[in-house]
Amino acid sequence: MPRLPQRIVCLTTETVEVLYALGEQDRIVGISGYTVRPPQARKEKPKVFAFTTGDIEKILAVEPDLVLTFSDLQADIARDLIKAGIAVYALNMRSVDDILAMIETVGRLVGAEDRAQALVAGLEAQIAQARALAEKHIAQHGRRPRVYFEEWDDPLISGLRWASELIEIAGGEDVFAERARSPLSRDRRPTPEEVIAAAPEIIIGSWCGKHFRPERVAARPGWEAIPAVNQARMHEIKSAIILTPGPVAISEGLPLLLDILWPSTT
Repeated sequence: MPRLPQRIVCLTTETVEVLYALGEQDRIVGISGYTVRPPQARKEKPKVFAFTTGDIEKILAVEPDLVLTFSDLQADIARDLIKAGIAVYALNMRSVDDILAMIETVGRLVGAEDRAQALVAGLEAQIAQARALAEKHIAQHGRRPRVYFEEWDDPLISGLRWASELIEIAGGEDVFAERARSPLSRDRRPTPEEVIAAAPEIIIGSWCGKHFRPERVAARPGWEAIPAVNQARMHEIKSAIILTPGPVAISEGLPLLLDILWPSTT
């Protein structure tokens, strides 16, 4: 179908992941330098932009007929591309449902709607299976473990909405679930005292772009009183998995959460 986009630039990793999963990777003519999934994309596709910075001429040089962007963080480049006459589709995933909807949208954009729906159905089945397993654990233990998800350490930033929702699906209780509903990081900045008062039994760190350091968390003044700290239940999930609003957050992030929340039963 010639009216469908033939030359797509993906400025975030999740749309690259989806197009490869749909077998439509030949349409990709440029990617972000931060693309990590699938690994072969970094070898096969030219890197034409970073995430929020780069040279628009590098994008224009690959002659895209569609550029896929993400959120307000890429609003400026989307504006510049539109001014240059390029079609732009700006995605804005914030929740698990948004991730599934993004897959269906990308599928429709490239004429692969049936394959996209099949991919979504598989992820939905995984979610349902994880939720059922979690409910069994909750019934056995009589409660949900309290979880603090830390996206950044200085300043403290708690988890995004889809991470919070995946914690709930896996059977946990996000201690800052209400804050997770805000798309703005400034609204997800608990004080150290608030984390101590929340008394999480599990701490999950996913510091975007650097390794989580449990020993640094344990050394924070007063944090030795937190059950997760004094019981050494501090775990890392790599940001490329859980902070990416694409299939990987569900396909790999959710099983990791189950293992962390229910270590002796999964």
